Amino acid sequence: VMPGRGATGRKWWRGECHGDRCQLLELPWEDVLVPHILCHLPLCQLVCLQRVSKQFHTLIQLYLANCHTLDTSQVGAVVPQHAFCRMLRGNTVLHHLLVGSCSDWLTDNELLPVIGQNHHLAKVDITGCRGLSRQSLVALSLSCANLQHLSLRQCDWVDPLSLRSLADRCGRLLSVDLTACKQLNDEAVCYLVRKCRRIQSLSLAVNANLSDSSVQEVARQCAELEHLDLTGCLRLRNECMRTVAEYCTKLHSLKVNHCHNITEGSLEVLRKKGVDIDVQPPLQRALVLLQDVVGFAPFINLQI
Repeated sequence: VMPGRGATGRKWWRGECHGDRCQLLELPWEDVLVPHILCHLPLCQLVCLQRVSKQFHTLIQLYLANCHTLDTSQVGAVVPQHAFCRMLRGNTVLHHLLVGSCSDWLTDNELLPVIGQNHHLAKVDITGCRGLSRQSLVALSLSCANLQHLSLRQCDWVDPLSLRSLADRCGRLLSVDLTACKQLNDEAVCYLVRKCRRIQSLSLAVNANLSDSSVQEVARQCAELEHLDLTGCLRLRNECMRTVAEYCTKLHSLKVNHCHNITEGSLEVLRKKGVDIDVQPPLQRALVLLQDVVGFAPFINLQI
């Protein structure tokens, strides 16, 4: 095995093929292994592979420094804190960062350096990371103007001020998940959709603070909206559904389960437009309940 240098000047190991046979490490690293082979392996296998030898460790570190996507769920249920920091230490080209599986220990101390050195992030998923603070969201909005997909699901530290910072600087957002962000109110949601009018998928689920006014503003501002999740928003009423039906002409799916003040009268218009709604019509729901009780679906004369 011979030492050599790649096009970037970074030192790497390169061997030569002998006859018709080639060892894996004898293939060009930066031209073949990193862009065409290692990218097809799950992250958990890459982590294991770097333990084989010093050369494999160097190869995997080179790959991690140049990968565009990191999904920690591929490693397993638990990613050690030290492993996370080591994996991303040299990476400045991340586009997708999904770290929900690190929610038990992830704090601003680990995430802020990653955000600070990766300005091309387009997709970030920090679902359930309750150890973070608004500082991470503000840093994300300051560093990543091209952000398109963001999941803040179950991040109860998200407040109206940090969401305003996001809206001011990330106007290209296409999908936002704010499920169970219980500090947010009508004013914060309205500000977001006025600044980010390209949103196609939005979840405001499990937030008892929201009223019809915020959903109506979503409908009026987000003409491209395709997916809307309002599950468990207890204050919503039929009026906001009528506004959604009027303005959201591209809507494909709507979730309003546990929105007890929204009735079939306002949902019927959306059903006729082909919108997939997670709440069944009253008659169909009654048939399902009856089937569960008696064990079969009885024949009912619907003309009676």
